[in-house]
Amino acid sequence: MANKPNMDLFDKCAAFHRPEELKQLGIYPYFHPIAESEGTEVQIDGKRFLMVGSNNYLGLTHDPRVQQAAIEAIQQLGSGCTGSRFLNGTLELHEELERRLAQFLGKESALVFTTGFQTNLGVISSLVGRGDTIFTDRENHASIMDGCRLGFGEIKKFRHNDMEELRKILQANQASRRGGQLIVVDGVFSMLGDLADLPVITQLAEEFGARILVDDAHSVGVLGASGRGTAEHFDLEDKVDLILGTFSKSFGSIGGYVAGDAEVVDYIKHHARSMIFSASLPPASVAATLKALDIIEAEPERRERLKENANFLRSAIQELGFDTGPSQTPIIPILIGDQEATFHFWKKLYEAGLFTNPVTTPAVPPGMDLIRTSVMATHTRDQLEEIRDIIGEVARKLRLVA
Repeated sequence: MANKPNMDLFDKCAAFHRPEELKQLGIYPYFHPIAESEGTEVQIDGKRFLMVGSNNYLGLTHDPRVQQAAIEAIQQLGSGCTGSRFLNGTLELHEELERRLAQFLGKESALVFTTGFQTNLGVISSLVGRGDTIFTDRENHASIMDGCRLGFGEIKKFRHNDMEELRKILQANQASRRGGQLIVVDGVFSMLGDLADLPVITQLAEEFGARILVDDAHSVGVLGASGRGTAEHFDLEDKVDLILGTFSKSFGSIGGYVAGDAEVVDYIKHHARSMIFSASLPPASVAATLKALDIIEAEPERRERLKENANFLRSAIQELGFDTGPSQTPIIPILIGDQEATFHFWKKLYEAGLFTNPVTTPAVPPGMDLIRTSVMATHTRDQLEEIRDIIGEVARKLRLVA
């Protein structure tokens, strides 16, 4: 038998034509460069767009107090740290932010990373080793999945929010169990806007001796009486071992963090490769986050306004005839179910001046293609009504609704 010719490493790249196909159809939806931004409105190619595709839930990226804090930090400490936290890159600001986060979240200690993605990579891979088992929701964020893969533990997935399946695989694991167990879930799932079933998860964790990590990237600042996230929302803060999150949503900056028991955080601090070998969070981002935390604590009315805006837009989209899935948060999906139809819908919304996000597999299961919208506390009612009207007009033209 003749040997097959060896495949070149880059052959897969030459065979990857999907983006070009979508561009030729005029429906390529990604990498659109924003020239100017006011938060709820942006400018692209000289045209105004209503922004309803951002994670800027509290609208803090353009708060003058947050901006001024970032400016002053650059003036005092420069534009970057030029080193990792482990060596020369730890600022007093980093440690102040860690103290403040721990206090805010009701945990003993916190640790700041350069991005939220790196936080999941470092925390999960450093804690879960050989003999340990991770139980992860199939719709968890990609950073959680990659963190699981980087660890040396066994990974067991359960269907999205399926507590019966989680119970079964926890029970089955007991017979062969050698090490520790970690249940990992998003507090708020980033595509459908629904919540993890923490009441049942905490019961199962207690029954089977597992620890719990909740990625609250989309819920800190949004949920709970004080904005502390999903665990506060369910009144289960003492039952969740580790809270992980990011500064790129409600905090209006960039970076990530984990909060929990001091000895656990200290272990992560000395074992998380994604922190030890990455340059640390720059001064401007830290200072902006600290100021955002001040505002989150001092202005609960922002959360109330956000909730009101989300309820208004969700109801408006439902009244148009769309299914918004299980959303209970400012993330409001418009379920379409077909990739090409989703891209065409996105394109027409874009042409009408609406910035949304089309989402298809693998970010969602096949047949769950959707337009992801998300509201901000700073959206005005006039803007929300304009968003509703554009969605309705475009949807009727495309015969997506009656």
